[in-house]
Amino acid sequence: MKKMQEFLKAGHFPTLISSFLYFDCSFMIWMLLAALGVFLSEEFSLGPAQKGFIVSIPLLGGTLMRIPLGILSDRFGSKKVALWGMTISMIPLFWGWRFAGTLSEVACIGLLLGVAGASFAVALPLASRWYPARYQGLVLGIAGAGNSGSVLATLFAPALAKNFGWHAVFGLAMIPMACVFFFFLFTAKDCPGSLSKKSLKEYLAPIKSRDALTFCILYSITFGGFVGIASFLPIFFYDQYGIGKLTTGLYTSYCILGASLLRPLGGYLSDKFGGVFMITIVLLFLATVLIGISFLPPVALVLPLFILLMASLGIGNGSVFQLVPLRFKKDIGVVTGFVGAFGGLGGFLIPNLLGSLKSLTGSFSFGFLAVAIASISACALVFFMNILIWKNSDSTESDLEMEAT
Repeated sequence: MKKMQEFLKAGHFPTLISSFLYFDCSFMIWMLLAALGVFLSEEFSLGPAQKGFIVSIPLLGGTLMRIPLGILSDRFGSKKVALWGMTISMIPLFWGWRFAGTLSEVACIGLLLGVAGASFAVALPLASRWYPARYQGLVLGIAGAGNSGSVLATLFAPALAKNFGWHAVFGLAMIPMACVFFFFLFTAKDCPGSLSKKSLKEYLAPIKSRDALTFCILYSITFGGFVGIASFLPIFFYDQYGIGKLTTGLYTSYCILGASLLRPLGGYLSDKFGGVFMITIVLLFLATVLIGISFLPPVALVLPLFILLMASLGIGNGSVFQLVPLRFKKDIGVVTGFVGAFGGLGGFLIPNLLGSLKSLTGSFSFGFLAVAIASISACALVFFMNILIWKNSDSTESDLEMEAT
């Protein structure tokens, strides 16, 4: 209880809650095409590769927007950028509700939904700047638990689409976004002294560091794996096991709920044991579970495997972002945007990989094996970087070194 009171007094708790709600609602909107993927693929008669592409378009949009929003967040304040982001996100929702009738329009809507996905680069710095280093893992885990918005999308969107049509889902999504907008407007605050008036060149300088690139690779696996696989799961369950449309959404919700809830745990464990140690364990576990999934066992077994997979990805997300503010406290906005962009890029590539390999080989197995190989490769990168840091322990530039020593 005493520790909780200390935590509540350490920063600005209303801003932390506002950051979570903003990210949560935005993430829900970002994942709408994935939640509606079965309905869209049926209406437009899409093949496996096309299915992977259409559900991944919002992830590409988020990738393109995260770096610009991260820079704007550092320069003008996260609160202003967040409010504008929520306003712009209303445009594709209204378009999808009233006008969308062709696949090309759906693709354009998906790209615009990327603004909502880029909320990550605004919400996390807004919360992080209020809290000292000892709480960064927990704070970013709580704010980052806005990933749970994907649960709302997959849980409610299929049922709403079946009863009212998929167009109506976009219109209904405007209601929670409007509510969060006004809550955020009156409760969120930028941390004093957080604005930065650097030149563009100065903003981008931190992303050239070795640690920034390492975080990008790790996050492309953990967050990219989470959002990419979550986007593809309804189609996977429908195509591989013939599960009904509503049940696919329910199963997907089961899988991704744990990932959202365990992200704060990942941050907390990383605060306690070190982010490098935690991410190494997570990557090894990921590879093991993915290999099990690649055998495409019966649904009674594959569902628990996916739940384990997504839970470990949630912990991995929290572990990576426990390290980011420690290493780049003065540039957290742009680095969060940069690392988050690579996470979105990984998320964009994974559904396309799964869909394309299904088209080429006739099986989803090879796609999951490919992701397992990527996870093992990332684990090897962390291991060899720790060896390099240990041999060059006189360097003080890296917080990965600080973790290792």
